[in-house]
Amino acid sequence: MEKKKKRIGDRFDATLVRDADPMHGFIPYLYPHRADNEAFIEETVDLTALNAFLEKKNARLDHAHRYTIFHCVACALIKTVTLRPKMNYFIQGMRLYKRDELSLAFVVKKQFDDHGEEALAFKKFGPETTLDSFHEEIMKEIFECRRSDAVDNSTKGMAFFMKLPRFILRPVVYILRRLDFFGKVPYDLIKTDPNYASIFISNLGSIKLNAAYHHLSNWGTNSLFVVIGQKHKEPVFAEDGSYEMHEILHVGVTLDERIADGYYYARSIALFKHIMEHPEYLDRPANEEVDL
Repeated sequence: MEKKKKRIGDRFDATLVRDADPMHGFIPYLYPHRADNEAFIEETVDLTALNAFLEKKNARLDHAHRYTIFHCVACALIKTVTLRPKMNYFIQGMRLYKRDELSLAFVVKKQFDDHGEEALAFKKFGPETTLDSFHEEIMKEIFECRRSDAVDNSTKGMAFFMKLPRFILRPVVYILRRLDFFGKVPYDLIKTDPNYASIFISNLGSIKLNAAYHHLSNWGTNSLFVVIGQKHKEPVFAEDGSYEMHEILHVGVTLDERIADGYYYARSIALFKHIMEHPEYLDRPANEEVDL
């Protein structure tokens, strides 16, 4: 995204929205906590076209490098947020901000067992992102997370603070929360913190669970949490009452209702669904308009 000169009131990672209407400017003072202002939306995606698209994409790829539903959901979200910029806004310190960059975070399970360690993946993407460029970046990140013993910055920070006795840790956390309020938390502590990402994704389908609600956090700036469920078959009805069994995906979206009105969010979710059910758009740059 284009870098703009910072002005008084801006944050290191975002620009203050100075033209917000009175309602969206005043509401954060009435309802200051993000976790108290969640709106949850569950969307159903027909995977018929996407399955055919993925089969073609993966025709000559080995299993380890294949394109997956997760890649498509994430890329569709990047395209949606790029085209619907208020989806990349957040409220912190009772002020509305427009994020400078678009970032995506998710948890990588190093091994699929009860004792398998987890790593945090945090990546930034530009308006030229396509499914192919996204796939290349994400596969590098996942392979690095799974083969490396390195610990991400957020985990390192938490491990350090956990060495402190409780009577010290509590005031330290209070100070961090005050710094968070003003956007002054040291960057090294939060540069890979998923709670500071534009989009935080949980792929429950990879562990055979269905999509469900997930809360937002008052820490950080993340205001868009997406849960991907397990694909399954459901009847899809035609106008005459006949039906066919199609593979379906449920996606749960939790967002901060203070940022935009219901119509804006409804149009944004409709755009995401349309992209998923017309996956040819994923091969085009994220900032290329979609006919909806």
